[in-house]
This record gives sequence, structure tokens and C-alpha cells, in this order.
Amino acid sequence: MTSTALKTLWIAVLVIVIDHITKYLAVSNLTFGEPVPVIDHLNWTLAYNYGAAFSFLADSGGWQRWFFVGLAFVMTAFMLWWLKKLPAKITTEVVALNLVIGGAIGNVIDRILEGRVTDFIDFYIGTWHYATFNIADVAISLGAVLLIIYELFFRKENKTSA
Repeated sequence: MTSTALKTLWIAVLVIVIDHITKYLAVSNLTFGEPVPVIDHLNWTLAYNYGAAFSFLADSGGWQRWFFVGLAFVMTAFMLWWLKKLPAKITTEVVALNLVIGGAIGNVIDRILEGRVTDFIDFYIGTWHYATFNIADVAISLGAVLLIIYELFFRKENKTSA
């Protein structure tokens, strides 16, 4: 394990810890559905998501909980396999995979223990509000964007220099 990027899983663990500390603080200090202004265009608003992104499948009777848990485990297993194939150094690709893994597991813990995901970051412009989200969602999104950028702009460069 020490010769592969699996040794960088501390990054994913850090994401999970930060995600759950912030969710704990949100649940402990916010009232469900009542926005608390932070800065222009940003509120803390406690919300619960029983579906996936943008509450997709939220009212589907409960089967979606285990579907999303299973999907997260399959995707995490794939990304762990991917990390195992990479050398033990911090690269954009390695950080991106760890961000996605940490975010996915952070939300899976919520789904398993609570049957829902705790969200609290409410970004808005005027009366338009983006879907309320959490640190795990930020990590997943940032990791996905980093992977896309890496694959589009840096993968070929790294293969030709190897």
C-alpha cells in the first residue's frame, strides 16, 4: 500500500471529518428551513435531502436510499482501484480522486445512519436559490472538475513525459 496512491487516503478521511463536523454544527445550531445570513448571496439553511443532487428521487418511497448507498460503494471501490494503480505521490489526479471518495463516503454515512443527507450551504442570487448543499458535495464537485481538467489538459502531457 505504501508504494501506491492508497497512502494518500488521509485526504479523503480529512474530507469526511470536516464534512461531519460541519454537519454536526449545522444540526446543532440551525433551525430547519430558517436561513441565517452569512454574506451577500450566502445563507446557512438546515435542510435534509432524501434523494440525490437537487433532491432527485427524493420522494420515491425509500428504495433510493439503498440505491445511492450501493452506487457510492461501487464508485468508491472503482476509485480505490484507480488509486492503487497510481504512484504514491500527491498529484492533481490523486487529490481529485480523494476528494470524490471523501465526499461520497461523507454522504453515505448520512444515508446509512439517518436515511437522508444533511445540507446547510444555501447560495442564492436575488430570489433564485441554488440547491442547498454541504462540504461533501463541494468535495465531490471539486474532485470531478479537477479530474476533468486533468484528463483534458494534463493526462497526455504526463503520458508523453513518462
